[in-house]
Amino acid sequence: MNQIPPDTSDLSNLQGRRILVVDDDQDSQELLAFMLEQEGAETKTVSSAVEALKVLIQWQPDILLSDIGMPQVDGYTLIRQVRNLPREQGGHIPAIALTAYAGEVDRETALSSGFQQHIAKPIDPVECISVIMKLLEKP
Repeated sequence: MNQIPPDTSDLSNLQGRRILVVDDDQDSQELLAFMLEQEGAETKTVSSAVEALKVLIQWQPDILLSDIGMPQVDGYTLIRQVRNLPREQGGHIPAIALTAYAGEVDRETALSSGFQQHIAKPIDPVECISVIMKLLEKP
């Protein structure tokens, strides 16, 4: 009897995609990296905006996920710095704000700062993957 393989066409797949995760909380970094790598993504995690800018320019990820509430340089400042970079250095990278601040004002602040999306913590893996996939599909 022949087995029919399951239809996986509707499953999210980040195979071959590079994702930069910026979060000062190591547990959050590890959880996000694990979740994204399970979907086939290649990840790099950093704990500060300074590190993020270096990795962004050198590694050229496909998408940026950044916590907002970080010491010294917060996620809002980071995304403004990123948006000031030339395109070839990552200035136009799709970016998602990750934050425990989940109100509408927080969402609007994230979007007006240069993020395309805002995801509240604790992060729902299905929602996160879905948002990433939608951003990566946009031209």
